[in-house]
Amino acid sequence: MFKPRVYVTRQIFPDALDLIEKSAELELWPEDQPPSPEQLKEALADVDGAIINVMDHIDASVLEAAPKLRVLSQVAVGLDNIDIPESTKREILVGYTPGVLAKSTADLAFGLLLAVARRVVESDKWVREGNWKISHHPMFWLGSEVNGSTLGILGLGGIGLEMAKRAKGFDMKVLYHSRTRKRELEKEHGFKYASFKRVLADSDFISIHVPLTPETNKFIGEKQLKAMKKSAILVNLSRGPVVDTEALYKALKKSWIAGAGLDVFDPEPVPPEHPILGLDNVVVLPHIGSASNRSRREMHLLAARNLVAGLNGERLEECANPELYESLGI
Repeated sequence: MFKPRVYVTRQIFPDALDLIEKSAELELWPEDQPPSPEQLKEALADVDGAIINVMDHIDASVLEAAPKLRVLSQVAVGLDNIDIPESTKREILVGYTPGVLAKSTADLAFGLLLAVARRVVESDKWVREGNWKISHHPMFWLGSEVNGSTLGILGLGGIGLEMAKRAKGFDMKVLYHSRTRKRELEKEHGFKYASFKRVLADSDFISIHVPLTPETNKFIGEKQLKAMKKSAILVNLSRGPVVDTEALYKALKKSWIAGAGLDVFDPEPVPPEHPILGLDNVVVLPHIGSASNRSRREMHLLAARNLVAGLNGERLEECANPELYESLGI
């Protein structure tokens, strides 16, 4: 019996691989490091489907090298690494994994907010370096109060909503700005819609949850950073290029804002010699927003189901280009 061929570009949970192997011949990239562009082209040259992640850049040249490809299944909610119009033009279904990672990503976002506000990483380093020479000093390690402060959310999608819910547990006032106003959520949770300008000016903490698009590239730059409170803390778990890295470095260095927590960076991985890593008022994580056992397993299983459905000529649970369904007759 004929089975389609599938390539998986990174190790995923075994039960997700088992699900794929019931319907397809599977080959798995063996390394922890992602395949290079040329290796990716070679891997996809003769396959019907693939599971990829955000470090795999799927552009026209990669798709040109994969003439049999029918389904791309991304293990992520963001799709900025995939040329969706080109995939659609070639009638390649693109799956992704929204929803299942929202809670774990919001957990980390709030953890970053707390870590920067209360100087957790900075003081941990101080202790480990042997600088704790007195038991307590009433004026050492003063940080920002989180409870009762104002959290500004930029992008009230699934992750932004979960972040806002967590803020309620700290008695925070929530302002938000989003492409679409969410009146029902305002009524249900007490969130306040505000202009982009007002969110920047009035928030003690600003958490970014917008997708990376041409419109949001460098969404936060020098002008926006100068519009924030000097005591403000910026948290970014969207995509690195949403924030102008050089402008952020200047803002942190010159105290335009008080601090930043970054799970994403531009570029990724961040070079170890980047000057922003030398600042004490920034916490940088290696893009681990969804990296909990439960969330990653659910993401892998959803990605596997998306892939198998597409290979079987069925609709995906989560599809980035559902307009293809009609032309494909599914």
